[in-house]
Amino acid sequence: MLYDNVCLHRFGVALPPRVVSSAELEAELAPLYSRLKLPAGRLELMTGIKTRRFWPEGTKPSEAAAAAGRRALEASNIDAADIGCLLFTSVSRDMMEPATAAFVHRHLGLPSSCQLFDLSNACLGFLNGMLMLANMLELGQIKAGLIVAGETAEDLVRSTLRHMLADKSLTRKSIKPLFASLTIGSGAVALVMTSRSFKDSGHRLCGGACQANSSYNHLCQGGQNAEQGTLMSTDSEELLVRGIETAAACWQKFSQGLGWTADSIDRFFCHQVGRAHAERLFSTLALDPAKNFETLPEFGNVGSVSAPLTMALGIEAGKLLPGRRAALLGIGSGINALMLGVEW
Repeated sequence: MLYDNVCLHRFGVALPPRVVSSAELEAELAPLYSRLKLPAGRLELMTGIKTRRFWPEGTKPSEAAAAAGRRALEASNIDAADIGCLLFTSVSRDMMEPATAAFVHRHLGLPSSCQLFDLSNACLGFLNGMLMLANMLELGQIKAGLIVAGETAEDLVRSTLRHMLADKSLTRKSIKPLFASLTIGSGAVALVMTSRSFKDSGHRLCGGACQANSSYNHLCQGGQNAEQGTLMSTDSEELLVRGIETAAACWQKFSQGLGWTADSIDRFFCHQVGRAHAERLFSTLALDPAKNFETLPEFGNVGSVSAPLTMALGIEAGKLLPGRRAALLGIGSGINALMLGVEW
């Protein structure tokens, strides 16, 4: 996948006001930790996550996404009337039907001619959305588009805590698949993209590559249960191995397709799961970890928001300068890998 006419404009970010530490979550699990003789500090030690963010009670994914979308439009100086497609790409959504994008569309006052739909692919949804818009822009079907994502992790974390405290049969072994859910945080991000012929930002999406390995789609699964709420089960150790394996194959496609080497890339922005995941990824792909910009310790795993949020905050912090190259590296349950190359 290569592009000549696709520009990235500005990101918009909306961050939840409530900061929750890993120590606070462990304090709630004190009876379980005592029964299983688990050491305090285990969650941060295993993951590298100190804090994550939560929205006020009742916040809907569409509300969070619309807040980020509004900021992206304002920062890009793009008229809402020019948006030809709106994509909502989160794991979280307001309801099964209609599409959450319909609520964002209404919040933002986008035109009736604007296509709108949800695109969901676990933690890769936003990056998939970038490719979807890029294809439409490259073909001349639209001149500008908007991607939004708003993740609301509160129900998952709260349901997981309740389940861990209520299930007295849990052991040190059987509890492992639940710990990954405590790494999840909330947040929202948005991005405006245009054709270069309509409005050239100077920031180009050059192309990308994807790789699927669905033989391992059982390693991370989640959903809603009428009695227990939202729960997920994750085989973190095997998911790490198979995810990096999939990423390695994707990296070969990406590097060859764009003709980019690791040395020619100035900054990496990754979907962040945990400290061990990042270390293994950069070691396996022989990438310089000093080029990786991280937000994991402060925000945790923010699902589909994670990689674009990290890029947005990296740009804000001056970590990606004009004329430099960046790569977005994504791995999601399924298993899927997706990598995008940007010339900023």
